[in-house]
Amino acid sequence: QVQLVESGGGLVQAGGSLRLSCAAAGLSFSSYAMGWFRQAPGKEREFVTTITRIGDATYYADSVKGRFTISRDNAKNRLYLQMNSLKPEDTAVYYCATGLLKMYGTLSDVLPQYWGQGTQVTVSS
Repeated sequence: QVQLVESGGGLVQAGGSLRLSCAAAGLSFSSYAMGWFRQAPGKEREFVTTITRIGDATYYADSVKGRFTISRDNAKNRLYLQMNSLKPEDTAVYYCATGLLKMYGTLSDVLPQYWGQGTQVTVSS
């Protein structure tokens, strides 16, 4: 079955950087668009960014545009999220997901079919 395992979360000060990684198994990785989503305490899970199968197009939420960069390595079955200039409002559990209905929009628009277990990112002020 499809397995997505995130890593790289942690505690960082505002203005700092983190790089998240997602290891994928049980699927033909290069055949799937991939995405990152997040859920802050007391809030609904939300779209962060997605990338096409071969990485030729990326999409970002306005709140992270210019600070976050999604990338993938199809040879390694890996998805990445480079997060720079982190803010306290970026604090959330970050999820890797695939099986996307659309590449951009609300969670109900994108509607991922498969999810990882999430990794916690905490940004202190």
